[in-house]
Amino acid sequence: MPLKRDLSLAWGMGLRALNSRRSRRRLDRLGVDRRAPRDGEVRVAVYFADGAVNMYQIRQWLEPLAALNETYPVAIIARSPETMLALLEESPVPVVYARRVVDLEEFVESQPLALTLYVNQNAKNFQMMRYGRMWHVFVNHGESDKMYMTTNQFKAYDYSFVAGDAALARLRSKLWDYDLETRAIPIGRPQADHFAGTTPYAPDDRIVVLYAPTWEGDRASAAYGSIATHGSALVQAVLATGRHRLIYRPHPRSGVVDPDYRRAHEQIVAAVERANAADPSAQHVYDQGPSLGWQLAAADVAVSDVSAMVYDRLATGLPLIVTRPVSPDADVDESGYLGSAEWLTAADAGRIVDVVDRVRADPEARARLDHWVHRHFGDTSPGAATRRFEEAVARLVTRRDEFAAADPLTAAPASAGSEHEADASRGATVVPDDETDL
Repeated sequence: MPLKRDLSLAWGMGLRALNSRRSRRRLDRLGVDRRAPRDGEVRVAVYFADGAVNMYQIRQWLEPLAALNETYPVAIIARSPETMLALLEESPVPVVYARRVVDLEEFVESQPLALTLYVNQNAKNFQMMRYGRMWHVFVNHGESDKMYMTTNQFKAYDYSFVAGDAALARLRSKLWDYDLETRAIPIGRPQADHFAGTTPYAPDDRIVVLYAPTWEGDRASAAYGSIATHGSALVQAVLATGRHRLIYRPHPRSGVVDPDYRRAHEQIVAAVERANAADPSAQHVYDQGPSLGWQLAAADVAVSDVSAMVYDRLATGLPLIVTRPVSPDADVDESGYLGSAEWLTAADAGRIVDVVDRVRADPEARARLDHWVHRHFGDTSPGAATRRFEEAVARLVTRRDEFAAADPLTAAPASAGSEHEADASRGATVVPDDETDL
């Protein structure tokens, strides 16, 4: 077994290397500079070091960034060739390809950056965070009660933009000696202001159920995924009624670790295909699209695992059911919304239709939902979160410029000495050339 595992890992590494080389050749043909910003204009950078498999983390910020770009010029920094190719097609703001650290340095030197935003905790974030004279701001790629949301890594950033009161309480309970009042800034969920889009079906009188499970996780404490435990019974029950429409939107990483989880996912996809073949008017949806928004707004009821998807749906104020993890080791914090959630156990997954009917009609369930929507996101009226996001950025831009105006080194020209001296003058840690190629 160890030999088989090692061979599988080696095959995977070789395949990734091959795909990376192909992507770099394609970028060479396309020209990476065709979407690059002009020198001297970018005030807000968004740093994304992940590969294309995690593009969902940056995609959900694209619309808020497009709106912000109208006031403060924005650029997204990509470190992966596959990600850069995707951003060249999808990003509404300029994109920068910085595969090597020297590319990153050239970009930082050429722009009056006031702050850099980070949507995840990739270890390569530190290659950007070494630069001073700008703020480094963690914005995350979702709001949830996962343990990820209280990691001590929050302390590495100058500031964090968080959703609301629930996030503040969560951090207060977990982090020692962290200045929440100064460093954690509530902004709500600006992505929810852009939840829109055309549905891939013709709306009718069917009740629309969104099933949006997460992946299996890479450790027992993060085993929140329900595809292998709840998924088949849940999906079969919804497909069988003739009065419901299913939107199945699994996490893009579903099955990357556990082959059994992947097989369960494939069985659900096949069931959706059979149901549509038997009744084309059902228009059930297996959704693999890059954008998230219409699914959350169109569903009458959403079923999600413990994940950021719970809170994306919560931001809409519409009915929500959460699957209870089967693993006893899964870390579930029920001190917040999850303590009042409408839970679905694996044993009850086949009764999902009854649960859907109940949460749609129960006034007490509606009242609990309204309470937690406000606690997690504050004002969710259209445009409110976008205003809070842009106001937070504006305050930090102003604050950075005030510091820069009072700092003689910021305006001083680089010395005529070595490159290392120039790096030292701007507070950067020198990285040897043989460590700069990713």
